[in-house]
Parts: sequence; C-alpha cells; structure tokens
Amino acid sequence: MKYVTFLICGLLTTVGMQAQPVPAGDENIPYLMTFAPKAGTSWGDDDFSQTFFFLIPKSFTQPIYIRVFDPDISGTTDELDGVFDSRMTYSVFGGKECFTNKDAVETSPKGNYKSGNMLASKTFGTQVEYDNKWYTFGPFNPSEGEYVQRFDGYIFKVICDGIAGDDGNLYRYFLSTKMDENKAVEGANAFAYEYSFRMHDNATEVSHIYPYVDDRTISVKLSNFDWDSDGFIRTVSVARKGQLSKVSGEDNWVEDEFKIFDEEKNTSLDIQFIKRKTPPVKNNNVVVNVRNQYGELLPFYVIPIGGVPTYKSTIAVKKPAAK
Repeated sequence: MKYVTFLICGLLTTVGMQAQPVPAGDENIPYLMTFAPKAGTSWGDDDFSQTFFFLIPKSFTQPIYIRVFDPDISGTTDELDGVFDSRMTYSVFGGKECFTNKDAVETSPKGNYKSGNMLASKTFGTQVEYDNKWYTFGPFNPSEGEYVQRFDGYIFKVICDGIAGDDGNLYRYFLSTKMDENKAVEGANAFAYEYSFRMHDNATEVSHIYPYVDDRTISVKLSNFDWDSDGFIRTVSVARKGQLSKVSGEDNWVEDEFKIFDEEKNTSLDIQFIKRKTPPVKNNNVVVNVRNQYGELLPFYVIPIGGVPTYKSTIAVKKPAAK
C-alpha cells in the first residue's frame, strides 16, 4: 500500500464528490455486513470485524460527522439466529498511525488494527430506538484524522466489531457535514481493503466493487469467501470485456489470479457479482479482497478512481509487464 501512485490525489477531488454513502450507488450493494463472534462462519463472515477508511481533502476545514444507519442488531433488516442477543461496537479512530500502521490495513482483526487515537466508540445491542435509524458520531475536526501526504488529506478509520452473540448486523455509513442529515463532504471518498457485504435477494441485481490498480501492479489475486456458488463473479475493465473468476461455496475461500494489462494500470477494475436465478440464494453474505503480486492489498473505493471502468474495444491490449 505504501507505493500507491500520486495520481490518486488529483483523481479523488474529481470523482469523490458524492462518495460519502457507504456502500455507494454505483456499487449497488444493499448493506455492509458484520456478524457477532458466536456465529458460524458459514453465515458469511470470516472474522466478525470490518474496517473502513474515510479520506477528507486537506482543503476541507469544516467539522465532519460519521453516521451509521441501523447500528443496532434487531428488527427486520438484521439477520436473526434464534433470538436477537448480539452486540456490536463501532469505533472511530484518527491521529498518528490510524491508517499507516501495517495492522490497520490488513484483512484480519489482529495485532494493532485499532491503531491511532480513539475519537469515539459506542456499543449497540437490541435498542429499538436505533432500528432503521441513523446514529451520528462527531463532530470531528478533519485535522483529527491522520494526515497522509500521498493523498494530501486526512484519514479517519471506522471499525465495526462483533463482540457478543451470534446474529448478523447489516448497516451503512455516511460521511456528512451535518449531524442530523446526510450532506456530502466535497471531495471526500471512502475505501476498504476487504469488503464484507450482503447481496441482493433479487437475481436481476448486479453488485460491484472497484479495486484500484496502481502502476506497480502486474498481477492480482482475487479472493472470495462463502459466495455459496451463487452465480458468477466477473471482472470488467477498460481492456477486459469480462473475465470470470473461481467462486467459493459454503464457508470456504477461493483464490483466482490473473495478469494485469498495461492499459489497466492507474485505473479501477469492476468486479461484478451476478447471482444465479435458480435455485435462488437468499440472504447471501460474501467477503472479498484483492492482492497484487507482492501480497499488498488493493483498496476498494466506494466511488471508483477514474470513474466506473468501461470496456473499450478499440484498445490494442499489450501484454503485462514481465516480473
């Protein structure tokens, strides 16, 4: 991650204008997903924790708020296992090593993944007053985040940890300039290095995630967990019409490696999740990450850097650079 190209800095200010909903509209993902620690991993969560980062441009100096939709674990949205008895803790971090600590940008909640200064934290259970409602953390001064020079901005980290019970928590975030409404922070973006999310039940809906490929990447390894063999996973890019990847079944990881074309460097890939129509798979939760040839994780931006990639049939594809 430490070698990400400086090209990102300029692109964030141009494509991040409406990046504050997490998941964002172009992703077509209903909810983020985190299960409580006593749930079986076959429910679709491999480690009961999820980390997201919010990037605020250095030029933005107004207070910000991080809002959580449906933070409780009860009601009709969340996934019930017997009786709702679970608790989730949401924590907001900023300051030194909030982002730059190596444990903060890995896929497992191990080591010092809660690096930086804890700015706020709250644990939710079955409080009905938060069911399908927003809870707001903040206000925060943007400078309370960790300043990262290559992004020319401040980064905040938000972690959702399952701490008790066995139910599934479905939720969303919004980075806002207002405490009581969703109003976008101009030029901001959000990203993760591993994405845990709920699929639509409707088989006509296609979900997307957008890993950014920098100019050092010559191959990628796409890993997916507990896809339940629910159709196809396809990658589209400016130079790739649609490459199918191996898909996981129940409670297992599958990896698929493929080369990166020169034309795909400094662009985003569009990884598409296409459900099968029969037999239908309901309440499907999936976990995804992508690494380059060095084992470094690629970031998933909720609004893709450079825009949603579209296959260009006129591109003369060059062979990937040699290792």
